[in-house]
Amino acid sequence: MKITKICCIGAGYVGGPTMAIIAQKCPHIQVTVVDLNAERIAAWNDEDQNNIPIYEPGLSDIVAEARGRNLFFSTDVDKAIDEAQIIFISVNTPTKTYGKGKGMAADLKYIELCARQIAKIAKDDKIVVEKSTLPVRTAEAIKSILDNTGNHVKFQILSNPEFLAEGTAVQDLLNPDRILIGGDPSAEGQEAIQALVEVYSNWVAPEKILTTNVWSSELSKLTANAFLAQRISSINALSELCEKTGADINEVARAIGTDSRIGPKFLKASVGFGGSCFQKDILNLVYIAKSYGLNEVADYWEQVIIMNDHQKKRFANKIVQTLYNTVSDKKIAFLGWAFKKDTNDTRESAAIYVANDLINEHAQIAVYDPKVSHKKVLNDLDYLESRTAEKNANAISSFDSPYEACKDAHAIAVLTEWDEFVHYDWQKIYDSMQKPAFVFDGRNILDKKALETIGFVYQGIGS
Repeated sequence: MKITKICCIGAGYVGGPTMAIIAQKCPHIQVTVVDLNAERIAAWNDEDQNNIPIYEPGLSDIVAEARGRNLFFSTDVDKAIDEAQIIFISVNTPTKTYGKGKGMAADLKYIELCARQIAKIAKDDKIVVEKSTLPVRTAEAIKSILDNTGNHVKFQILSNPEFLAEGTAVQDLLNPDRILIGGDPSAEGQEAIQALVEVYSNWVAPEKILTTNVWSSELSKLTANAFLAQRISSINALSELCEKTGADINEVARAIGTDSRIGPKFLKASVGFGGSCFQKDILNLVYIAKSYGLNEVADYWEQVIIMNDHQKKRFANKIVQTLYNTVSDKKIAFLGWAFKKDTNDTRESAAIYVANDLINEHAQIAVYDPKVSHKKVLNDLDYLESRTAEKNANAISSFDSPYEACKDAHAIAVLTEWDEFVHYDWQKIYDSMQKPAFVFDGRNILDKKALETIGFVYQGIGS
């Protein structure tokens, strides 16, 4: 099958960048990204490259190159479904907040709505690709909906999970470690797999394109994120032990990271992992294990989440304890609100939960983040439903300058590892703060000795 038209339902953090790269590398394929959110689509179509809704280094240039040539963003979902040969489903799959599986299982209502809409509109055979992170055997449910509510056309369901790290998504897409495609073992399923393989083959080496059955592909995504998150929680657990024993967590991480069996990646102690994937996917894995009666397996993976939550709360408690057991009416400057550098994504960011705990202690929070708006900061806090929106607005403010955010502050908490933080005039910041001036380095990116020379009381993770 020669693919000439692709549709992606969902213009978010996965769908937008992935389709932009496919369009750039496959100029012979028309790629249409659709979303019911008209404001988001308008942002993708904005001629000002700085206004696209997703910040990723290099993404705006790629969108500008392909948009209008063979990359299109639209709210006309039905038309895009009707014309496409391959339909990617890349919609949100949040953790359920209601009913069976509340707090653990993935909420698949958006996936089901997509499947029903595809079934309703499609008039010829289609390849439907799961791009969202989904629990094992979701493809089976999608196929059941398509086969039983459609127009008697044939659908092949593929699993093609993303393995992107936000902040490096463009490079991850251009030079992936692997592309994973799962499909049915039947002749028709293998033909569908090959059609998608040929799309990626326009820029990805054949040996990096792995094919499996659907179930293995779905579980591989959850497993990869679980293993990565496990490493972070492991090093964070040891950071607390280092604080008690006098060991240096950075030295410990460097020592074990030189072991070729372990390696250095994801061994940086921090205030905790965030983002849309790790926590959601581990909770999903826990729910799946429990549904099969594998309680010990579930308990094992749930401990990764428990450790991560503990690290965030421990960091907030450390700030309170160090500031003489009270932060009431004290200004705490937050450097960073995004969950990691080089992204404007704040989902499950440690900053949200640390801020929430400190506001409960009546602190005043001043935020500076290069890419996150004050509106987003407020929305993140309001989502927790810990306080009224009015109380949140009175307790937190945002600044366009780190120097203004830190002025008259009693302490600074580094919550995101933005590169620019390292290069600030820290003497100027120190001189503008209340004394004694504290720095709580939740990402271990600042120079401890240099800051202590200036006069800061430095409190890093594991120090």
